[in-house]
This record gives sequence, structure tokens and C-alpha cells, in this order.
Amino acid sequence: MLNPVLAQEPVVLTDEMLRRLDTPGPRYTSYPTADRFVEAFGPAQYRQALRQRAEGAVVGGAPPLSIYVHVPFCEQLCYYCACNKVITKHHERARSYLDDLRREVELHVAELGSGQPVSQVHLGGGSPTFLSDAELAELMELLRGAFRIAPAAEVGIEVDPRTASRERLRHLAALGFNRISFGVQDFDPDVQRAVHRVQPFEMVRELMDEARTLPFASVNADLIYGLPRQTPESFARTLVQVAQLRPDRIALYAYAHLPQRFKPQRRIATADLPPPEARIRMLQGAIAGFLAHGYVYIGMDHFALPDDALAVAKRQGRLHRNFQGYSTQPDCDLLGLGVSAIGRVGATYSQNAKTLQEYHDALAQREFPVVRGLALTRDDLVRRAVIMALMCQGRVEFESIELAHLVHMRETFAPELARLRELQDLGLVQLTDEAIQVTALGWYFVRAVAMVFDRHLQADQVRERFSRII
Repeated sequence: MLNPVLAQEPVVLTDEMLRRLDTPGPRYTSYPTADRFVEAFGPAQYRQALRQRAEGAVVGGAPPLSIYVHVPFCEQLCYYCACNKVITKHHERARSYLDDLRREVELHVAELGSGQPVSQVHLGGGSPTFLSDAELAELMELLRGAFRIAPAAEVGIEVDPRTASRERLRHLAALGFNRISFGVQDFDPDVQRAVHRVQPFEMVRELMDEARTLPFASVNADLIYGLPRQTPESFARTLVQVAQLRPDRIALYAYAHLPQRFKPQRRIATADLPPPEARIRMLQGAIAGFLAHGYVYIGMDHFALPDDALAVAKRQGRLHRNFQGYSTQPDCDLLGLGVSAIGRVGATYSQNAKTLQEYHDALAQREFPVVRGLALTRDDLVRRAVIMALMCQGRVEFESIELAHLVHMRETFAPELARLRELQDLGLVQLTDEAIQVTALGWYFVRAVAMVFDRHLQADQVRERFSRII
């Protein structure tokens, strides 16, 4: 029997509820979240995690790998961006970076062995399409030579429309990419100028039309609401244009204005930002609009067409979540390659150096460029299981958690279950003696539900470093 929350049900999101639940909180692409990583976890600990995986593969097999490659370069600065990036028009800088990536791949092969099976590859940034066609071919040849990428693997890349062309899309398809995501953000010219990212609707439409003729399994679009000079009316026009493009998946992110942390955002005038009431209207309009155009709400601001693999996985209760967001791939170890990349191996998380120089220096010494990470405790593992069940299936079966982690849910999580009753009164969850069920309404606020089980967050209550839920 399918989880009832997976059905597409009409919901009513009131202004009062949106305001009450509009609080900063993690996106839970991992638990514990990356802000909990410590510098005590370094290259030695990461190498040990890799060796434990290799030993496990010999004994009883290991799950396929997922690979993320971070390409930090961009030709122009987008003022809203909080990603790790290097702004440059000097494309020759990519040469030394590819050499460093090769060294990093070689270090992994030395520990894991060559030909490890891979079920998912994703190139993010920055702008991966900063690389030339030849450089992208070299990178994919490197990965295919070191790993065994499955024929049915998801191979995705983030595309900046300003650095793409019809010919380039055909080249990406020839290299084996089967999923591409266009960074749209907003089509309003005034908003585009305010964030220093001008890309006309016609440009994106031409590229997406070309992508439809190529063997991409999924053509996606990323949007942001809450940007400077956006209004509910202007964003509604963007939503209509996006619906015309008919992407297979839509990621709708809330802009997090944290100029104290991200220097580029200081170029955005606070007075130009839409007030909370306007942001709420944008979100309401986007949800209603995309549902009216036949999209399925996946969760965490993601939408997909009903026949997309992500929507199918949601209906069947097979959603998973990793550092790239929702995925159809089952839990697997993730190798994070490149500057600032985050990985997961066994019960550990790791992150590479955040500067090109530090990243290069480590690899020049034939050392993993890991500068921080975390070895998960037993408590972390059980809480991760609960949080990911909420985020992906919208339901926590007490028996399955108890059998897998040898805990008693009602005793171990008595304070959390008590706090959940407040969310039950709001209609976000249903509590029984056997399970926690996220309602159709609660699915839109699933971050708030998951936050109840975040021991680190509940302990310090410092949430300003996170984006807001709405």
C-alpha cells in the first residue's frame, strides 16, 4: 500500500501558517549537516574510510558509487550566489585544475582499486560548462577510465545557458550526459540585471528546444524566488514562461540573503529585496501554478512531471536524498572530487579544501585534499535514518527504525515526539503508536518536521547560517 502522503492532494497554505513556519533551517542533504564537520577529520581518517569500504567490497560486496565533480570556474559573478566559485575569464586555468582532478582520482583508485561500479555522476559548480568541449571530454574519459560507470547510470551536468549552444548540447549528449539542468533563476530583465545574470527567455527556449531533440532522459530548470526587484506579479510571468518550456523537473529555491557570509551578496541592496509577504505570495503562486500545469510536488521545493523518474520514485516510496538533493538512487557512497566537494563514505562525511591553492598543494604532496569531515556516532546514524525517512518517504515506521538500530522509538525520542504534537495540532503530521505520518499539508513544511529530530540544531538554536524554510 502506497504512503498516502505520496498522493497528489490539494492543500490550502494560509498566510498565517506560512509566516509561523518561515524559520531558518537545514535542507538536510545530509545529517548531521555540513556545518557540524570538524577539522579533526582529515586525510588519514578519509583514507581509513576508503580502506574500510574496499575491505567490505572484498568480503561481501559494496554498493555502487556516486561521483560529484565540482568545477568552480565562472566567467561572471552572479550576486546571489553562495557556491564555492572562482570568477575568471582566463580559461587556461582549467588546465591545471584538470591535472589536479586526475591526481585526486588516482589517489582514490589506489585505495579502492580500479573499475569500481558507479551508478551516478554529477558535474556541478560554479559552471561546469566553463570547460571547453575538449576539456569536458578529457574529464569524462578520466572518470570512465578509472571507474566502471554503469550503462544505466544517471550522468548529469549543470548548464549555464550563457556558456552553451546547440552544438555544445549535442557534444554533452555524445559524452554520455543524460540529465542536464539549466540555471534559469528568473526571466524578468530587471531582476536579471539586479543579480548580474542576463539571459533572455529566447536564449533558454532555443537551448531547451534543442535539448528535446537529443537523448537526454531529463531536461530540468532551476528557479529562485526572493531575489532583488522580484514581485509576485513579475515572478508569475516567469512561472508562465517556465511552464511553456515544460522542463521535466523544476527546482524552486528560496533565496537566502546572508551577506555577512557571502561577499557577492553585499552587492545586493537590501531595499531591493521583496518583503516576507511578497515571498509568501511567490511561493503560493508557484505551487498552485506548477500543480495546475500537471507537475507533481516532490518535496523541498522540487517539482517533476508525472512520468519523470523522480515522480515515479515518489509514488513508489523509493525517493532518496544526497548532497545534490532528491534522487532515485539508493543510498550509496559518494566521492566528492574537486575544490570544496563534499563526500560520504560509510559512516563518514568529508569536505575538500575550499581554495584552489590549498587543494593543489595537498595533491602535489600526493595527499587527499580533505580538510574537515565527521565520523558519525550511533546517535547520528539513527537520527539520520529518521530524518531521511521523513524527507523522502514522509513516514517513519517505528518498527523498521527499532530493528535496524536497536532502539525504542517512544523512549529514545520521547522529547521529540512531544514536540511533534504541536505540529500535529497544525495539521502537519499524524502520530500513532506505530508511526509518524507527514500529511499532504506537512509535505510542504517537511524541513520543519525533520528539524525536530536534529539534536545539534535543538542544542544550540543558532539557525541564522541556514536558509529560511519559505
